[in-house]
Amino acid sequence: MKDINRLKVVLVEKKRTSKWLSERLKINLSTVLKWCINSSQPNLTNLVRIAK
Repeated sequence: MKDINRLKVVLVEKKRTSKWLSERLKINLSTVLKWCINSSQPNLTNLVRIAK
């Protein structure tokens, strides 16, 4: 079964970039990129901010 990164899928669906998300959350772009490649996961606080 192929791993699916939901964050990456939603960014594509919404026609947004990782850079856009990092600017909105005021966090480092490299952090968002790690989330998008499943090398790390956002904490609960950031998940809530992403959902909003």
